[in-house]
Amino acid sequence: MSATYRQQAPAKVNLFLHVTGKRDDGYHLLESLVCFTATGDVLSGELRSDDQITLSITGPMAATLAQNDINENLVMQATKLLQDTCAPKQGADLILDKRLPIASGIGGGSADAAAAIRLLREMWKLDLDAHTLSHIALSLGADVPVCLHGETCVMSGIGEEITELPDLPPVPIVLINPGKAVSTPEIFKARADEGFSPTGAWQGNQTFQSAASLADALSECGNDLTLPATGILPEICDVLNALAREDGCLLARMSGSGATCFGIYDTTSQAERAAHAIATQNPDWWISPTHILSEKTREQAEIGAAFPD
Repeated sequence: MSATYRQQAPAKVNLFLHVTGKRDDGYHLLESLVCFTATGDVLSGELRSDDQITLSITGPMAATLAQNDINENLVMQATKLLQDTCAPKQGADLILDKRLPIASGIGGGSADAAAAIRLLREMWKLDLDAHTLSHIALSLGADVPVCLHGETCVMSGIGEEITELPDLPPVPIVLINPGKAVSTPEIFKARADEGFSPTGAWQGNQTFQSAASLADALSECGNDLTLPATGILPEICDVLNALAREDGCLLARMSGSGATCFGIYDTTSQAERAAHAIATQNPDWWISPTHILSEKTREQAEIGAAFPD
């Protein structure tokens, strides 16, 4: 029986996101403090003796992908790109346990693609340097490089520039999605007449001992996509208000281009109580009480390193 390989695909959270410019080719330049949480998808796989690739999707969010062409899934795209690049002699049977909502601002598809790269690099024993890995990741999407990195960092450029940072503490956080997707291109189009934020919003040597100190530092930043996103999907405001009014909420903000928002809470019990109260009032929302991954909790989640030393 073939061994089963497994990789976590943790949710990406943009603790702040600033639009700092626009390139001549139309791509926007961003600066964002990115962390990852204990909530995420899970990708597993087994080797095949031939070169065929299969992908099955299970989990609570599988139905949201049921009508999509399986070949358009980023896991399949990442797998085929690695096959084309490295020409391994074996294929793979993959299973994606889909737990994160799609098109939701927390990098679900990008995290899945990054997990596929990590998993297949191990399964197929691929000898890939950091430059090749970065090129493969960026060709799959702007968020894939940071998801492949998988640790707290500042992401800039169009997503390809990653500045490593000290770990954040395992702060309690609640993720909420109102059950509706928003189009990232439409959001950028809606903010076309707005200006750009200056770069350098985050001091890289900062360390934090508590949720309160992190939230206080984040209050000096924001998410430049919130205004256009709430104009397109007003329910985002409902989510932000629901998070903010619960006891212990230190900061409520949208992640990425939405529609998922997060609340930072002072204690785990406050985060769990908030999630329960909000879920009771909004049973159709996707709600996940979790925490920011630190080095220790990252190891417990079995998230593999992507880049060679």
